[in-house]
Formats: sequence, structure tokens, C-alpha cells
Amino acid sequence: MYIALLTYTAPETEVDYALPDHSDWVRKQFAKGLFLVSGKGNGAADQVILTRPVLRGKLDAVLASDPFVVRRLARYDVIEFTATRTCQELLAINEALAS
Repeated sequence: MYIALLTYTAPETEVDYALPDHSDWVRKQFAKGLFLVSGKGNGAADQVILTRPVLRGKLDAVLASDPFVVRRLARYDVIEFTATRTCQELLAINEALAS
């Protein structure tokens, strides 16, 4: 699984102009089943996204297509982790524990 930390690299006034496109992009990733949780970050990241397990190259390609990244308004740092415990509600997305 991955935690993607989005950090703005441009002033928020510039980011605001691209926000509708970014929001549509995020909705599409949820619809495709890639994103599990997203929200505003507190501290180092401006936004945080939790993704389901996928190949890292696929995730990198998806994140590179974010309108914020395409317009050079933000960048992602990705933390990969292996979930060793999962609450019952999330057990189905953790293939390592589901089998």
C-alpha cells in the first residue's frame, strides 16, 4: 500500500486555479478503485492520499498525471508500506492478509 503526500510547489493562489481539474482527477482515481482515502494534510503535506496496493510504476504514472503535477504546481512523495494489521472494514483491500 502507499501513502502519497502532495506538497504545493507554487503559491496557493496559482494552485486554486487548477483545483477543479485536480478534484476531477481525484474523483476519477476513486472511481477506478485506486484511491482509498484522501484529505487535507496537517504539517509537511498539503494533501494526503492512501492507495490500494498496485505496482509502484503504475502509481507513479497515475500521480504524474495529476493536473497539479502536470502544471508544476505540486509534487508527490510516496511512502510504501506493508500493512500487517487491518481493521475488518479494510481487510478486503489488504491482499496480504485477505488470503
